[in-house]
Amino acid sequence: NAAEQSGEPVLPWQIAVLDEGYVRVFNLIPGRSTLQQAIQHFGLDYEIAVVSPPQARGSLEAFFETANAGYITGKALVKVDLADDKLNQLRDRAVKVEFMESATRKYTLHPDDLAWALQQPFQVIAFIPSADLNEQVILERFGTPAERIRSTDKIEHFLYPQHGLDITLDAQGKELLQ
Repeated sequence: NAAEQSGEPVLPWQIAVLDEGYVRVFNLIPGRSTLQQAIQHFGLDYEIAVVSPPQARGSLEAFFETANAGYITGKALVKVDLADDKLNQLRDRAVKVEFMESATRKYTLHPDDLAWALQQPFQVIAFIPSADLNEQVILERFGTPAERIRSTDKIEHFLYPQHGLDITLDAQGKELLQ
């Protein structure tokens, strides 16, 4: 990975706050970096589609089954927020529609739309590390959160608004950094 060799921040806790409220994480800048740049960072094991849950707008997403963040591996998802009319256009031109969990639909993009999609900036990065995190690791690597919210007896959110980061600690599942 070129970013690792150049010393650029690639680990999940290496977050740089930039001008105008942007942050750099994984050597990517949500809101400015494109899906193509995410692919260059996370690797070629990806799938791009419009994902539409029932009663929700949906979004253009790139899912990386195997993503590397420095020496940490996991899964990654980057999302592009698009206007409803553009989402509808991509769904209408899709070459394949599949059902995912429950009634969520995944629309495989038309090749012409895929070329366009790769140039779009994404707004959200979600990373699910392969290794389990615990409270101690989160506090050591990310510092004291601005707020901690327990949503269930098994799930707690560590909020770092200065970095635009929400870490979900799941006592029985996988942790999520987004």
